[in-house]
Parts: sequence; C-alpha cells; structure tokens
Amino acid sequence: MKESIRKKRIMAVTLAGSFANFLLLVFKFIAGMWGHSSAMIADAVHSLSDFVTDVIVLLFINISSKPKDKGHDYGHGKYETLATTIIGIVLMCVGAGLFWDGANKIFGFYFKGEQLESPGKVAFIAAVVSIVIKEALYRLTLYVGKKENSQAVIANAWHHRSDAFSSIGTAAGIGGAILLGDDWRVLDPIAALVVSVLIVKVSFQLVIPAINDLLEKSLPSEIEDEILSVINETPEVRNPHNLCTRRIGNDFAIEVHIRVDGQTTVSRAHELTKEIENKLRLKFGPATHIVLHVEPIKEGKE
Repeated sequence: MKESIRKKRIMAVTLAGSFANFLLLVFKFIAGMWGHSSAMIADAVHSLSDFVTDVIVLLFINISSKPKDKGHDYGHGKYETLATTIIGIVLMCVGAGLFWDGANKIFGFYFKGEQLESPGKVAFIAAVVSIVIKEALYRLTLYVGKKENSQAVIANAWHHRSDAFSSIGTAAGIGGAILLGDDWRVLDPIAALVVSVLIVKVSFQLVIPAINDLLEKSLPSEIEDEILSVINETPEVRNPHNLCTRRIGNDFAIEVHIRVDGQTTVSRAHELTKEIENKLRLKFGPATHIVLHVEPIKEGKE
C-alpha cells in the first residue's frame, strides 16, 4: 500500500511537470523563431530535454516500483538509479550542444564580422514566464522527491531548476540585447553559453553519484558509523565487523558479521538478529536489505 501511494505521488508530480514542459517547449520554440533569439531556441531545446526526461522517469518509476521476482531477487530499485544516470547524460549532451552553438555565434560575431539578429520582446516574455513556471516545478518536484526518497525525482527536480537558470540567463541576454542596441546583440549567444556551462555542471552532479551506485560503491562512512552504532546498542552483541554496504535504488543493503557468546542458543541468536534487523529498518527504511552473520565469541577474544 505504501509503495502504491509513493508511486502515485511520483507519477502525479512527473505528469504535471511533463505537461508544463510540453507547453513551455512549444511556446519557447515559437517565441525563439518569432523573436529571432538563439538563446530562446537553446532554452526551448532544454525544455525539450526536460520533457524527454519526464517520460524516462515515468517509465522507470513504473518498473522500479515492482516487487522482487524470480529474475530480480533484490527488487527493481536499480532501474531508478539508471533513470537518474540517463537524465544526467541527456543534460550533459544538451549543455554541450548549447555551448557549441553559442561559441560558434560569438566567434562569428567577433572574428568573422557576422551580424546577429536582434531578439524580439516576445522572446524576453517567454523567458520570464519560463522562470516562474520552472522554479515552481522545481520546488514541487524536489519536495515530492525528498518526501518519497526518490533519486530520479530529485534529479528531475534539478532538471527543472537548471531550466529555470537557463531562462534567467536567457532573459538577461535577450533583455541586454534589446535595451543596449545592435552592438550588444552578442549578449544573446553569450547568455546561451553561460547557461550551457550551468547545465553541464548540474549533469555531473547527477551522473557521478548515480554511477557510483551502479558500480556498488559503499555507503558514506558516516552512514556506516550509524549502522555500527545501532548494532552496538544490543548488549549481547559484540564486535560488528566485515561490514559491507551499498545502495539498491533508494534503499540500503547491509551485510555484517556479529559476535555473541558461544553458549547462546540458536533460538536466542535468531532473536538477536531479528532485533537488530528491526532497529536498522526503523532507522534506514522498511525495505533495507540486511544480512547478519552470527559468530561465537572465542575465549579470550571479543
């Protein structure tokens, strides 16, 4: 039931975002073409990438919410990590493309004497509308992503925020080009260039942690310290060691060896492991994957 509610909330915020992105990309393309603004067309391409990533999130969230089955003993959580990676790579490609286009226009203006068209007011209006809508989508999507502990939704929220940043740069470039005259039309592609750098920066912030999860990188040391602290709360347990951790989508996987008195019965050792498992799941979530290996305390050793 809880997973079903989580899925519905994620689907709802992502559908709202995809609808807004579709309307914005159409509006931006029209405004960019009509207003002769390369920065606005670049912004429209960014909104198109937002729409594509919304579709990716919808597809992968539907898969990742499925319970474990015969072919996926650890569940489908990695699909959400994969979605985050794809979103980051899409952002990276979009940013690189916008950088190349803006750099070519700036080079042509300064070194080849190429003239740039003055952007129209409709492009500026489109940029301002985009800033307001995308910032609202960012805040809403980030709230749901954190509440539902979804990497992919948080990544998508930052995609919304990067589009808001894009539109801020676009508005500044278009506004400067309109107000300052012909000699300052280059502000339009310069704005596109600055925006592209911000987009690439955000893409790296998304891709690197996601790839680390796909490569089974251990959880941060502070989380591992918390795990050991929880285990040590049980007085009959000694010397937790051989701790191995990783992420499975949004959930943690914990494997650790613990030592108990050699005279402890199998039944009591089982009760202790269940007690520790319950504490860890209370701390890190009910879907935490836990494997505890019990060893007897050897005489004279802890």
